[in-house]
Amino acid sequence: METPSRLDKPTILVVDDTPENLTMMSFLLKDLYKVKVANNGDKALRIAQSQPQPDLILLDIMMPDLDGYEVCRRLQQDSATRRIPIIFLTAKASVEDEELGLKLGAVDYITKPISPPVVLARVKTHLSLKASADFLRSKSDYLEQEVAKRTQEVMAIQDVTILAMASLAETRDNETGNHIRRTQYYVKALAQALCQHPKFARELDEQKIAMLFKSAPLHDIGKVGIPDSILLKPGRFEPEEFEVMKRHPTLGLQAIEHAEHALGTSVAFLQVAKEIAYGHHEKWDGSGYPQGLAGEAIPLSARLMALADVYDALISNRVYKRGMPHDKAAAIIAEGRGSHFDPDIVDAFFQIEAEFIDIARQFYDKVQEAPAD
Repeated sequence: METPSRLDKPTILVVDDTPENLTMMSFLLKDLYKVKVANNGDKALRIAQSQPQPDLILLDIMMPDLDGYEVCRRLQQDSATRRIPIIFLTAKASVEDEELGLKLGAVDYITKPISPPVVLARVKTHLSLKASADFLRSKSDYLEQEVAKRTQEVMAIQDVTILAMASLAETRDNETGNHIRRTQYYVKALAQALCQHPKFARELDEQKIAMLFKSAPLHDIGKVGIPDSILLKPGRFEPEEFEVMKRHPTLGLQAIEHAEHALGTSVAFLQVAKEIAYGHHEKWDGSGYPQGLAGEAIPLSARLMALADVYDALISNRVYKRGMPHDKAAAIIAEGRGSHFDPDIVDAFFQIEAEFIDIARQFYDKVQEAPAD
């Protein structure tokens, strides 16, 4: 048999309180393995917990102070040592003793006086099993890391794609890129305020709130289909112009559905994006567009965006108007409770007014100037 090099040798810890037994086992194992010895249980635990750890432990049972059973029990309870295979090597030969040792987590039980070929064969077997288990565990850890890495990459691509699409719509509008950031955070803040509400707790879990946050920037993606003469008009629309403008929710829905069709599969966050794009101009009393939905027939995601979008439009400067202060905008939101907006969402808004003010301040539009008074 070819002797392994010193660097390749697995390490065996032999634990026995009898010096002669330690000497005998060291002599038997030294040509094939690196051998460490311990003459009591406390020392055995210290060696097992130190680096580099032994690859296998040969453990006597009958030792003073800390017997082999207790050493085995402690090794199994410690996450750092529980994977080290333990073979009991003992004079206790009864079936009950062997059964107890195996129940405590030992992988094998050898009675004294030993047969050297048997000991060597069993040590080799359990070292091979440990090496295979270590390999599979390492492979599993690697695959988990790779899956997590690929998932993060896919999520990052999704986020960039969403923001790029949303920014494309807003470069044609009188609004700025900060509008999509503000409304994104308004929606998240409202959802978090409502997640403990009995009516919304089941729907607004952590995953749904994350999808709302990710999808919100696509609420006005349909504006890419509105002619510049209408979209960029600095003032109120004529009735026929407003009818054209009212098409952007439908255009937004169609754009996202086209993206889904190109992917060949439905995507959860795009379902939320479709709800928001198509429904954020619906009103609680049914007077909105494009479908004229009312009450809870309007998706919750769209009801959240409706308030966020109106609030931001009220406080933001545009080339044709000056943004109003928070208090005045909040009064208009209050007036819309039960008509334009879901009453529960309005109540949540007033519970977290300070967050809205902070979000507006954090993502303030510095470039755009309002008209002079």
